[in-house]
Amino acid sequence: MNFNNINYLAGTKKILIKSLIPYENITCEFFNELSALLLKSTKAKKYTDVISFAFWCRKKNIYNFKKNISNTEFRVGLGLIFHICPSNIPVNFAYSFAFGLLSGNSNIVRVPSKSFPQVKIICDKINYLFKTKKFKSLNDMNLFVRYDQQDIITSFYSSICNARIIWGGDQSVNNIKKIMTSPKCVDITFPDRYSFCLMNSNLVCKLDITKLKSLVKKFYNDTYIVDQNGCSSPHLIVWVGSNNKKAQKIFWETLFTFVKKNYFLENIIAIDKYTKSIEDILNLKNIKSVQRHGNQIYRVALKNLNNNNHLNRGKNGFFYEYESKDINEIAKMINNKYQTLTYFGVKKSELIKFIKKNNPLGLDRIVPIGQSLDMGIHWDGFDMPRTLSRVIEIK
Repeated sequence: MNFNNINYLAGTKKILIKSLIPYENITCEFFNELSALLLKSTKAKKYTDVISFAFWCRKKNIYNFKKNISNTEFRVGLGLIFHICPSNIPVNFAYSFAFGLLSGNSNIVRVPSKSFPQVKIICDKINYLFKTKKFKSLNDMNLFVRYDQQDIITSFYSSICNARIIWGGDQSVNNIKKIMTSPKCVDITFPDRYSFCLMNSNLVCKLDITKLKSLVKKFYNDTYIVDQNGCSSPHLIVWVGSNNKKAQKIFWETLFTFVKKNYFLENIIAIDKYTKSIEDILNLKNIKSVQRHGNQIYRVALKNLNNNNHLNRGKNGFFYEYESKDINEIAKMINNKYQTLTYFGVKKSELIKFIKKNNPLGLDRIVPIGQSLDMGIHWDGFDMPRTLSRVIEIK
């Protein structure tokens, strides 16, 4: 097989397939040291997503994850995990790798084909640790690669792995699933998902300027940081309360000021957003109005919610919004495409009551605004350490 088109970023080509106990000390220590290196890195500090990953994999957080593994079961990793990571989220590969290694597995990680600087920063630090005597055993178990779409390479890695973690659009996931694996290979898929935001307009209106700016920054981090490409980034904002118009004016104007200072908008993206707004006006029947704040924010107000709302997707600051007086109204639109609901000004007890009353087919996460991109050990409803490990029954 021709491997000349593969760019090897870290680890070893002759990978050693091993099954470790989840959260072995050496793997926990590795991520803690990786965290320290990234937090000290001048290059890493330029990228919020890299620093977020660095905080995520620090020792305290890892050991909190470890508490979720039962002491009554004897678990080991599945063996070799092949990670096919999304092309549009630079740091996703690092979380996927962490899931695999912390669960006790060897890993082949295919990073995005696009040369994101975040990928190089993280892989360089991983490679540095792999070359040390302390972590040589982990170097022998792991490999990071970059290559363009080539089924022959994907087929080879698929043929030797014990599980695949497949991230991407629905079509990409389906295409990869067609590639043969061993009979016992497990596929964990993360296809297209849709997320939205719920805002209590009454409470937004009561915020002082400091708290309002804090809310806006958190919303910005959920959306603009990844250009709304993340499955957990909201596309739709549902306003609930009796002060929707006032809250919208306050919120969007404050966000506009923040975005102008912090977000670089390419001319081609501005044209794309304008084009999309025209297409929506022509094609969507439930549009009430379209408003814009410069080129930074487009707002498409909807007349109603329906089970096709997940098809309304924006990028780079293109949002749909709907005004409601009752939280239960959103239940009718939630299908199994929905992943994350971010919220502000709604009590946790109200959200639990909503779930129990409506039993929505979708939603795997309900988190406060500002936490949509926070990766936990549970993702899309999967408990990753348990999914990527097996129980050995000993009687």
